[in-house]
Amino acid sequence: MKVQLGAVWHFSLGVRDPEKSAQFWLKNFDLQEMFRSDEAIGLTNDAIIIGFFKGTPHPETIDHMSFRLDSMRSLREALETLKKNGVELEDPGDEIGPTASGSPHMALWFHDPDGYRWELSVQNGAREH
Repeated sequence: MKVQLGAVWHFSLGVRDPEKSAQFWLKNFDLQEMFRSDEAIGLTNDAIIIGFFKGTPHPETIDHMSFRLDSMRSLREALETLKKNGVELEDPGDEIGPTASGSPHMALWFHDPDGYRWELSVQNGAREH
C-alpha cells in the first residue's frame, strides 16, 4: 500500500529576515499572522500555513513552489497586484504564459525578497475565454 498525499498544509523556509518576508507576503496575498517567536513568523489562510524562520536562504534547493488559482481573472488580478507592489516578476512584459510548451495550464512566476521562485497557476487556463 502506498501513502496517499493530500493538499499541502504547511511549509517553512529559512529567510534572512522573517519580519521582512512576512511583510512581503502580507502585502501581496490574503494571509494573516498566525504565530510569532524570536526566530520565526507563521502566516495562514484557510488553505495553508507558511512559516519563515531566521536562517540562510537556499532558493536553489527547489526550482519553485506553485499555488493554484481558480481562474484567469484571478491570475490577471494577481499580476496587477504584484506589479503595483514592485514584486520581481519573470518575463517582464509577457508575464502570463503556459507552464510548459503546449501546456493548457497558465501561470506567472515571481521571486520573493530571499530569491525563492514562486508560481501562480490556473489549471487549463488557456481554455478560458
